[in-house]
Amino acid sequence: MPLAEIPLCVWRTRSQGFTFRGQSIRYWTAGQGEPLLLLHGFPTASWDWHYLWAPLTQRFRVIACDMLGFGDSAKPPDHDYSLMEQADLQQALLAHLRIEQPVHLLAHDYGGSVAQELLARHHEQRLEVASCVFLNSGLFPETCRMLLAQKLLLSRLGWLIGRSFGRDDLVRNVTQVFGPCTHPSESALDDLWSLVAANRGPRVLHKLINYIPERLAWRERWVGALQRGGVRLRLITGVVDPLSGAHMLEHYRQQVPEADTVALQGVGHYPHTEAPVQVLRHYLAFRQQPLSYIPQKVAWS
Repeated sequence: MPLAEIPLCVWRTRSQGFTFRGQSIRYWTAGQGEPLLLLHGFPTASWDWHYLWAPLTQRFRVIACDMLGFGDSAKPPDHDYSLMEQADLQQALLAHLRIEQPVHLLAHDYGGSVAQELLARHHEQRLEVASCVFLNSGLFPETCRMLLAQKLLLSRLGWLIGRSFGRDDLVRNVTQVFGPCTHPSESALDDLWSLVAANRGPRVLHKLINYIPERLAWRERWVGALQRGGVRLRLITGVVDPLSGAHMLEHYRQQVPEADTVALQGVGHYPHTEAPVQVLRHYLAFRQQPLSYIPQKVAWS
């Protein structure tokens, strides 16, 4: 049975706000139980999780925010955005909500790098992470691939590319990374563009894109956090994703001891919107495993 969609107009009415380092951040929280922190990708926002939101809130206390520079949160034009600061933001949100117990992470794309930093902080005893599941994330910079638009945003003309970035550009780039039969509707694309365009978002895209070289700079720290053990991990991957699909999945198996992976056939870069029922099933199965569980090498779906 398909999962119910939460329209963006409804999603926005449910947001709350807090201030992080002088900037307005929009966040969502619902449900009871163990805290589950959802971390969205680039260049979208927390609405990406809307298919999974209701079933997850029936089981956990679910928390998500639009990170600084994304969605309906502040997008200061002269700010130096970084994944490190986004990890600080997540910890500030947990503190704002007075959550002190171990937190579970579910992360996609850009959010996967933020989750890696949170895992590193767990190993430094600065945060307690109970588990982490990644969806199509660029966890290893040596295997990351980029779209032409990303390369242009990283160039000296990136500021100009960002300022001229429009809905058609978003559609052209987003549809390249979906599965052949799982493309978003025109209505969904309108909503994605609304989130990117909010608060004059295109003018900061060339600053947000610096997460790509930042991944390389922190490669040893963040890959080491995956390899260290002590926290249960799973990677769920839409294998036809050209950015972080089958090739990233294979590299993860080679680099992470006793890698727990799930391959979603025919699914691209956004498995939580392309195949939310499958993602939910594999996530809940992961959470139901006993702590002594020894992961299998691979699961197929």
